[in-house]
Amino acid sequence: MHEKEKDLVDAYMRGQMSRRSLLRGLAALGMTAGTASVLVNAAATRALAADFDWKAHSGKSVKLLLNKHPYTDAMIANLENFKALTGMNVEYDIFPEDVYFDKVTAALSSRSSEYDAFMTGAYMTWTYGPAGWVVDHSEWIQDAAKTNPHYNWDDMLEGVRKSCAWNGQPGGALGSEDAKQWCIPWGYEQNNLTYNAAMLEKAGVGVPTDLDGLMEAAAAAQAANEGVYGIGVRGSRSWATIHPGFLSAYANLGQSDLNVNDDGKLSAAMNTAGSKDFHAKWVKMIQDSGARDWSTHTWYQVGTDLGAGKSAMIYDADILGYFMNGAGNAMEGQLAYAPFAASGDGKPTPNIWIWSLAMSKFSKQPDAAWYFLQWASGPEHALFGATQMDFVNPVRKSVWADAGFRDRLSGSYPGYVDMHDVSAPGASIKFTPQPLFFDLMTEWAASLQKMVAKEVPVDEGLDQLAASIDRQLKDAGLG
Repeated sequence: MHEKEKDLVDAYMRGQMSRRSLLRGLAALGMTAGTASVLVNAAATRALAADFDWKAHSGKSVKLLLNKHPYTDAMIANLENFKALTGMNVEYDIFPEDVYFDKVTAALSSRSSEYDAFMTGAYMTWTYGPAGWVVDHSEWIQDAAKTNPHYNWDDMLEGVRKSCAWNGQPGGALGSEDAKQWCIPWGYEQNNLTYNAAMLEKAGVGVPTDLDGLMEAAAAAQAANEGVYGIGVRGSRSWATIHPGFLSAYANLGQSDLNVNDDGKLSAAMNTAGSKDFHAKWVKMIQDSGARDWSTHTWYQVGTDLGAGKSAMIYDADILGYFMNGAGNAMEGQLAYAPFAASGDGKPTPNIWIWSLAMSKFSKQPDAAWYFLQWASGPEHALFGATQMDFVNPVRKSVWADAGFRDRLSGSYPGYVDMHDVSAPGASIKFTPQPLFFDLMTEWAASLQKMVAKEVPVDEGLDQLAASIDRQLKDAGLG
């Protein structure tokens, strides 16, 4: 690094100039934005070593179990900085998502010490935590001897951070005072609208702002755009059909998946009058304006149809819409984003998916593994991933406040930053944590399929679903 470049980077590290000013100054010296950001990240990594013993586990090696994902790509792209900072080595196995969670379950249930840490969804820790397969990470977060002073745990978005903590009691509130931090949030997904602006314009409709408006806009867009269906939502027989747009709208309308009684017992809440009204509208929306093969649609089909111009909108993960607006898609550069509150009150409360990191209870070197976790989930790496890679959505407030990151998103993803900012205060996991989560939510998806296929009326189907769930809860000692 030449002297002028070093002076600029050092001034930035001392807080004497903004990141935007730094990048402008480096660009004036002939440096590309990408190279400049790499230099800044390297300088931030060096600065970390100033007041914390990052070399405490030098020479050790940790092994990770990872899902194939852009978050993983960002980590690997920055891994040399971690190795230089700590003197540690990192090994990893990467598997595609269709087999990944089976790999995790197999490793943990067998009490294998092969992997020190792994990627997980927050929902999965409702099984892993009470089973004793993962640690309570609070022990490390709160230990000043093991956690660097710049980690800044409170920089994590509150709704995301609390959604990764649970006391292990079925029905217990996420993020309660007695909750255990079963995992560390890494990146997350809000569920909002991604739409094809040209298709809505051709239909003469604006961006919908409530559930009735969403139904109308989807029908109008389908009618006005030949060969296009109006709204993409998931429909496969899986718990993953329930958690994105469906539950986000359901919860925003004041509905719950389960009741928690005063004695802590659980019961189904899907057959209330409000729930039946919501289901009737959701089912009609799919019947009138959804994909013809809706019952097979997963994350993948919802996204690829939007990216290919086969659907006018999706109500799903915002990062799915982000990727569909990128290179390689027919609709590249043609998509836009908006927050969505089904109630129409303008206050979105999206249910979220959180990719997280967790340490195995069976690791023989948890302190070394924690050094990796705090680096990978720290503000420096988060900013690198967000500005240099496709690490959306970061879970740190400081990254969302970064002007360079916001400008990058706003330039190519119209409405994305505003969508996130409006939705973040209400974004959290809306499910009731309990050990039958995956089975009960998959049954809910199966019931939804029957309603859409007109195999059972909505009211009758929900009464049957609630009765079945109540039986299962009682059989498990939960109801």
